[in-house]
Amino acid sequence: MTQFAYQLYGSRNFTPWSSVFTMLASAGYTSVEGFGPLYDNVEQTAADLKAAGLTMPSAHMSLEMLEQEPDTVKHLIKVLELQNVYCPYLDESMRPDSVDGYTKLGQRLEQAGQVARDAGCGFGWHNHDFEFQALDDGSMPLQRIFEGGPSLEWEADLAWIARGGADVLEWVERYSDRISAVHIKDIAPEGESLDEDGWADVGQGVLDWKAWLPSLQARSIRHFIMEHDNPSDHARFAKNAITYCQSI
Repeated sequence: MTQFAYQLYGSRNFTPWSSVFTMLASAGYTSVEGFGPLYDNVEQTAADLKAAGLTMPSAHMSLEMLEQEPDTVKHLIKVLELQNVYCPYLDESMRPDSVDGYTKLGQRLEQAGQVARDAGCGFGWHNHDFEFQALDDGSMPLQRIFEGGPSLEWEADLAWIARGGADVLEWVERYSDRISAVHIKDIAPEGESLDEDGWADVGQGVLDWKAWLPSLQARSIRHFIMEHDNPSDHARFAKNAITYCQSI
């Protein structure tokens, strides 16, 4: 049976983290995916995870941290016993605007991820929607990122692909050999859940997870991670998501 993890970004407004971990364990999760604030006191985070019976096999780390704080990255990987690290985002002001620019971003990520690979971790990129806005030559930024970074893994966020207006299954097939993790989240019907930025609990939105999930589970993907970017009730989302996916 697939073990579903939970991206902790969705619980950033419901701390303390120790209480978040207890809630997630009660909901049936055995693992989580980390991001920035969890690293401020990584020893405490590790202790709180252990107390709740959770592990953190994957984590998001910024490009800045990977490039400028390699010793911190190595320490986080060791203490949290990470298996995969993903660079999750690039601020709009830092994004390239050309084919060459995105190819060079891929090269930069390839180099930045070496600290993680040297520590025994898989390393890759997590997409949003801007990677599916066509460049001047008609290609997509994600193509160019992977062109520049031939060993980059992919944490595929299917909901962001859909929001970017691209064909989700086409991209999954195109780079299936790179996908080591998938973010499982859903999009609310147009005009609904505006207080939650238009996201929905998994299974209650417009995406076809009933068809997608079994197809993804048949592949060699290591991490299946529930995510909601802005839930008004993180416990509701956590429970609804895992209950729905376990029923498929």
